[in-house]
Amino acid sequence: MVAMGTPLPPPPLLLLLLFPPLPPAGAAVSTRTAGPGLVERLFPQVRDHFSFETSGNETFPQRYLVSEKFWKKGFGPIFFYTGNEGNIWTFAQNSDFIFELAEEQQALVVFAEHRYYGKSLPFGLESTQLKRTGLLTVEQALADYAVLITELKQQYGAAGCPVIAFGGSYGGMLSAYMRMKYPNIVAGALAASAPLLSVAGLGDPTQFFRDVTADFDRSSPGCVTAVRRAFQQIKDLCLRGAYDEISNKMATCKKIFSKEDVYQLFGFARNAFTMMAMMDYPYKTDFMGPLPANPVKVGCEHILAHTDPIEGLAALVGVFYNSSGSAQCYDIYQLYQSCADPTGCGTGSDAEAWDYQVCTEINLTFNSNNVTDMFPAMPFTQPMRERYCQGRWHVKPRARWLHTNFWGGDLKSTSNIIFSNGDLDPWAGGGINSSLSPSLIALMIKGGAHHLDLRGRNPADPPSVTEVRKLEATIINGWVQSARMERAQDKH
Repeated sequence: MVAMGTPLPPPPLLLLLLFPPLPPAGAAVSTRTAGPGLVERLFPQVRDHFSFETSGNETFPQRYLVSEKFWKKGFGPIFFYTGNEGNIWTFAQNSDFIFELAEEQQALVVFAEHRYYGKSLPFGLESTQLKRTGLLTVEQALADYAVLITELKQQYGAAGCPVIAFGGSYGGMLSAYMRMKYPNIVAGALAASAPLLSVAGLGDPTQFFRDVTADFDRSSPGCVTAVRRAFQQIKDLCLRGAYDEISNKMATCKKIFSKEDVYQLFGFARNAFTMMAMMDYPYKTDFMGPLPANPVKVGCEHILAHTDPIEGLAALVGVFYNSSGSAQCYDIYQLYQSCADPTGCGTGSDAEAWDYQVCTEINLTFNSNNVTDMFPAMPFTQPMRERYCQGRWHVKPRARWLHTNFWGGDLKSTSNIIFSNGDLDPWAGGGINSSLSPSLIALMIKGGAHHLDLRGRNPADPPSVTEVRKLEATIINGWVQSARMERAQDKH
């Protein structure tokens, strides 16, 4: 679920690097090319919202991005992106729909970075070390956003401006949770590609990789058969101890020596399929790594063009791992690191933070079985998750906590949330796909990959996403108008 990251930073030399002095609230830091008029700022955020002891009085610099370019000061709504597991600029650069909508509705735009990701590190570069991770929870992140919104409304003279939360994937979960937990602060939420059910431990653990397989099967006849054949041949070579042949055909940088290496190779390859299915956009993108237009189709063309299935598999995974074509080989342990998220954590410090989250509150016990999907059988059960998380982070996952704390699938008592999904997105099967009430609206995008609706207009867009964006705009405008009317009535 997480993008490819950057390598871990070197050990700090100075305490100053670990704990830089906080700037004044709202101090400008820099600008960068993304949405119109975005400025990067830092906010002195409370480290622990739920303690009145020492850590409850300490702060850390939370990064956020803000654009006033389209805002009708003191009147227009606030569009607030609930940042997810990565650098906030990455999400701002891939969510142009929010800016297009802001121009129509004269909104202030804010992108808030999630604690423990990007530059928003509660304990500096030590944040993902053991004993420093305890404040990395969904609840703390939501409280960060609630406090930040409240402070920004005061700072901008926007007390009467309705707030709409936006988010995609984990960020989409957070936008829905904001409306559920803080309806006094957030008037509505667009939860794009938010797997609210699967992360709460609901649903079928075989669903995700079954749906990845379906994407490739839909794209090209014969593709899934070729992939199955390639994995079977690797298994057969492994049983014969023919590791050299596997290494050569899969172009691994280091020779494969063992069954453990082959299992790592399977995870590495499966991760490429996952990313290509999620990012199966109809145009070239650079979101979770550079990919061509229609990467699933391109990947299938690569494997079907080879007479040798294993060499074809190497070419297919190269669509994700070697988009430049310059890599001579694959370092399968560097490019893919197994973790508590079978769909991938990425690499670097952001990946470590996400690994901790999927070891605590967020359930992602998906598995492939080579029956309902095309991948080798790679089980990941709750006991396996518990063993891994105890060994890595010294924590035991709370498998039912999100179900208890964020209601699981029983969401009817909330209101004003759009649940959008794309039928190409393997995460859609773990989301809300049927409307639950007149104000809890499920929208399906035919030909849509992972939160395609949050991306900006593109000539290659399928007609369905254009229609869904128009509908989302109408619904959100209705929420804003209703919130204004309610506020006006409260004054009288």
